Amino acid sequence: MAGPASRSSAQKAPSSRSGLLRCIAITILVLVVLTGLAVLIIWLVVNPRRFQYTIEDGLVHGFDLNHNHLNASFDFAIRAYNPNSKVSLYYDSIEVYVAYDDQTLAMDVVKPFFQPHRNATRLEVKPVARSVPLLDSVSEDLRLEKTSGDVELVVRVKARIRFKVGAWKSTKCTMKATCSPVVLHLSSSKVFDRTYCDEDF
Repeated sequence: MAGPASRSSAQKAPSSRSGLLRCIAITILVLVVLTGLAVLIIWLVVNPRRFQYTIEDGLVHGFDLNHNHLNASFDFAIRAYNPNSKVSLYYDSIEVYVAYDDQTLAMDVVKPFFQPHRNATRLEVKPVARSVPLLDSVSEDLRLEKTSGDVELVVRVKARIRFKVGAWKSTKCTMKATCSPVVLHLSSSKVFDRTYCDEDF
């Protein structure tokens, strides 16, 4: 039969274990709160704003449809604007696609570059379509638009980027921008209208 000392020792063991678990839980909670506060303070100090992309100019040369195949040379001027005062950007890779009805017609790549804060960079891209096979419906619609003198396309930008705030650099993430409708005039007498893009991270 256990004496009073044994019973007292058995009661203290669960109590001390419970106290240790409570202490660990409180410590974790405090760390989570402090981390959240640190992130909030950094966010308020940095005050990040969305990057802005627009198609400033667009031309097409040699637009030719032959047996449901497209030949064309596109020329776009894309403006990438970083409005942030404390965030800079590394563009590690950039791909630009020209599409019609979700079918890709042409693509081009842009050399990697660094964009400082509050900077606007003009990107010149020249996607080329060389005998690109088209779906029957796409070919028919493009033929009708060519007859009208204007072609409405979609320009998509896909980039691998890194953010830089002070000495800190983020890991790579993917940025996508969709610019639509991009109206190209087959007649040189018409002026291109700027197209605004929707960004997504």
